[in-house]
Amino acid sequence: MIQRRTVLIPADNCGAVSLRVIHLYGGSKRKYSYLGDIVRCVVDRADPNGLVKDSEQVLVVVIRTKKEFRRKDGSYIRFSDNAGVIIDTAKDKNPKGTRIFGPVARELKDLGFNKIVSMAKEVV
Repeated sequence: MIQRRTVLIPADNCGAVSLRVIHLYGGSKRKYSYLGDIVRCVVDRADPNGLVKDSEQVLVVVIRTKKEFRRKDGSYIRFSDNAGVIIDTAKDKNPKGTRIFGPVARELKDLGFNKIVSMAKEVV
């Protein structure tokens, strides 16, 4: 469960060190975002030579959550951290970075994030 002010770990090489969620898309009453949702984040800390800068607002897709996620077959998947990948636009769904670190859930492929899934080393 990702909510406002949650700190996400960037799982790509775009130069961000820490991301903080500032907005959840999907209605004014929405409190939480889950695996595969797009959120608006601000870059808390960034590498000086990276693609993104400090205090820049970016769109992020959530690829890992600590809260378990129920799959269609009844099994659950859970990760050890909350992580996201910075994307260009919500329509294109292309990542800004060129590498994805750590495992990625296979539900992202069904949601249209094919490029993120193909760049990941491990799909769970």
